[in-house]
Amino acid sequence: MRMVDLIQKKRDGHALSEAEINFIIEGYTQGTIPDYQLSALAMAIYFQGMNSKETSHLTMAMVKSGDTIDLSPIKGIKVDKHSTGGVGDKTSLIVAPLVATVGVPVAKMSGRGLGHTGGTIDKLESIDGFRTELSAEEFIRNVNEIKLALVGQSGNLAPADKKLYALRDVTATVNSIPLIASSIMSKKLASGADAIVLDVKTGSGAFMKDLEDARALAKAMVSIGKELKRQTIALITDMNQPLGYEVGNANEVREAIEVLRGEGEAGLTTLCLTIAAHMTVAGKIYPNFDSAYAELDKVLRSGQALETFKRFVEAQGGNPDQIDHPERLPQSTYHLELEAEEDGFISKIDAEAVGVAAMLLGAGRTTKDDTIDHAVGITLRKKVGDPVQKGEVLAVLHSNDEEPTGSLERLKRAISIGQEKVNKLPLIYDVIH
Repeated sequence: MRMVDLIQKKRDGHALSEAEINFIIEGYTQGTIPDYQLSALAMAIYFQGMNSKETSHLTMAMVKSGDTIDLSPIKGIKVDKHSTGGVGDKTSLIVAPLVATVGVPVAKMSGRGLGHTGGTIDKLESIDGFRTELSAEEFIRNVNEIKLALVGQSGNLAPADKKLYALRDVTATVNSIPLIASSIMSKKLASGADAIVLDVKTGSGAFMKDLEDARALAKAMVSIGKELKRQTIALITDMNQPLGYEVGNANEVREAIEVLRGEGEAGLTTLCLTIAAHMTVAGKIYPNFDSAYAELDKVLRSGQALETFKRFVEAQGGNPDQIDHPERLPQSTYHLELEAEEDGFISKIDAEAVGVAAMLLGAGRTTKDDTIDHAVGITLRKKVGDPVQKGEVLAVLHSNDEEPTGSLERLKRAISIGQEKVNKLPLIYDVIH
C-alpha cells in the first residue's frame, strides 16, 4: 500500500477499508507515515467524511495503537460516562457515586481541564490529599469494594489519537464529526467499559455550538458503539449557560456535595439523575428508565450517595472531613460582587465567556503546563429567564487577586439583561439510543 494512493482515494470520496485504515494508523504511530501526509488525509476526511464502518475501523485502530485496560477482574457490567466538556460541569462528581451506591461499577479515567472547560481530576484535587494515581491493584480493589475509582488518563492509552489530535489542532481539521467521534470513543473503549453513556453538550460553552452538529456527533458515537458491540447511549444537553451555579474547582466540589445532600440546583440535579438512570439501566440494575429515575431520586435524597462519595474520597487519600464540612475546602481571599445595573430579566449568560473569566482567575489553563488555583472561581446567582432588580447580585468572583479586572469585565459582558421575559433554557434536547 502507498499512503499517497489512500489520500487520493479519500479525496475522491471513496471509503477506506479496515486494512487500509490499520495501515495508516500503524504507520503514523510508528513514524513511517509523516505528518504532512496524515494532514492531507485529515483534510480529505474533513471534506469527504467517513461512513459508519470506516469510523468504527478508525476507532479500533486507535484503540489497538496502545495500552488497553483489562477490567475483567471487576464484577458486574462496567458502565462509563463521558461528557464532551462544558462550563460548571461537575456531573461526574455526582453521577459516579450515585450509580455506585446502587451497584453499578464505575472504573473511570478522567482528564484535566484546558481552556474554558473544567476537568474532573482538577476538581477532585481540590480535596486535601486526594490521589489520582493508583496502582492497578488499588484501582481494581476500590471498584470491587466501593464500586468506584477514578484516575487520570494513562499516557499510552490510544496514543494514535493523541498524535492525530495534535495534528488536527494545527491543520484546521478539529471540527470533523468522524474524527471527533473516533477520538472520544477510542479512549472510552481502551478504558475497558462494557457500556457507555455520553453527555454531548451543545451551545455557547460547548465544543459543538450548533444543535444539529451535536446531534450528528451523538449519532456517530452511538453508531460506533453499535458496530463494536458496546451498548452506547448519548444525551444531547444544553451548554448555553453554565451548569448549576458554580464554576471553578473547589466551589464545584461544594456544589456537587449540595446535590448529593439532596439540596442542589434543580436543573443540575435533574441532569445527574437522568444520566445516572441511563447508566443503571445499561448496568441492568433497573429494568427501565422511569423506575431507575424514581429509585435514584430516593437514593440521592437519602444521603447514601454522599456516603459513597465520602468513602471514595477517603479510599483515594482525600480528607473526608472536607466532605462533611465543605466550607473547609480551599477558599479565595477576595469575593467581588457583580450587581445588576437595571431591572429586567436575564436574557443570556454566555457560558464560554463565564468559563474564560474563571480561567483568567486561575481556575483553568491556557496551556497544559499551567498551575491551577483550586480556590478561585465564579458563583452565579441567576439563570436565564430569572427576574432581576437593579442592585441585585448577579454573580460573585472568588479571586486571589484584589483587582481581577480582565475576569470582571468578561463576566459583565457575559450576562445580559432584557426587558422582556424569556423562557427557561431546555435541559435535554434529545436522547440517542
